[in-house]
Amino acid sequence: MIYFLIYLFLEVLLSTQISASIGGLNTFFEILASAFFGMVILANFKSTLVENLQSAASGKIDIGQFQKLNIFTLLGAILLIVPGFLTDILGIIMQFSVFTSMFVNRFSAQSHNQSTYNSSNINFEKPNNQKTKEDEDVIDVEIITDTISK
Repeated sequence: MIYFLIYLFLEVLLSTQISASIGGLNTFFEILASAFFGMVILANFKSTLVENLQSAASGKIDIGQFQKLNIFTLLGAILLIVPGFLTDILGIIMQFSVFTSMFVNRFSAQSHNQSTYNSSNINFEKPNNQKTKEDEDVIDVEIITDTISK
């Protein structure tokens, strides 16, 4: 709730300042233009999805980043449709993959560090898909003991 109030406060301050400097008619045209731009992004989301899918397939991004990048594209398009200058600025920033990649990498690294380190216990297990040099030298065997009753 507090974040919504902070957002609302910043939106009102920014909108009144920009509207006062560019005028009412230009503000109206900016609202229409940003809504149109948001709708075009939603209509062309298929190509963005394919581009992100190719990046995931080539190994440039992982599945988590793939999902977050697509969410940011959709969220940015919705923010462009919603009237307001702060939402338009955030929506435009979310459309650039450089900024969203930095944002995703920053928060996924923080969440990964918080999930692997717990104050009550430390998780020393390696992920299942990562093998080290030591793992390549290990031979898995099964020992079966034959107990004979006398």
